[in-house]
Amino acid sequence: MELAYYSDYAVRLVNTEDTARGKDSLTSVEAVRDLFGGGQDAARRTTEADVSRFRSVRARLRAVFEAADDGDETLAVNLLNSLLLEFPVSPQISGHDHRDDNGRPLWHMHLADHPSNATAGYAAIAAMGLAFHLTEYGVDRLGLCEASPCRNAYLDTSTNRSRRYCSDRCATRANVAAYRARKRLEADRSEKTGLAADSTQRASASGER
Repeated sequence: MELAYYSDYAVRLVNTEDTARGKDSLTSVEAVRDLFGGGQDAARRTTEADVSRFRSVRARLRAVFEAADDGDETLAVNLLNSLLLEFPVSPQISGHDHRDDNGRPLWHMHLADHPSNATAGYAAIAAMGLAFHLTEYGVDRLGLCEASPCRNAYLDTSTNRSRRYCSDRCATRANVAAYRARKRLEADRSEKTGLAADSTQRASASGER
């Protein structure tokens, strides 16, 4: 498993809260366990206490995305460093059960999962993954969706650093809204032009009398 994979842990946690609409899906032990995916020991160790702990970590991870989105690189790095210090990782070389065509293990870096509680395990993985993404691709690759009112976090992996939305759905919604706004503006301009032309014609007719 490549370290880049772990950056998605941060995105998944941050996006359990819809700040614009006041919605929060992180309300139960089951919701916390779902964030881990299947079969991880830390997920099975989740208790009710982890729900509030996860929310606290979520707020701190969102602050990293907000700082990055505002262009404050130093603040984003400082916030992420504080998480890394509080939730250290234990990197290990792992092959799991994956083998190449010759039967040899497919070795890769893995973040070991043996923290004191589920929150510490998830936070360590999320922070390390996000740190890897930030240092490898740049702070500007951490973003918040521009499709109002959505403010979901996303990681920009596009080749030209052009991503602005968290999903195709939000991109479509934003494009439709922009199209309608242009049409309204064109209609307003056309109406004003028509009124001006009509006014000019009336003034001309009045002068001819």
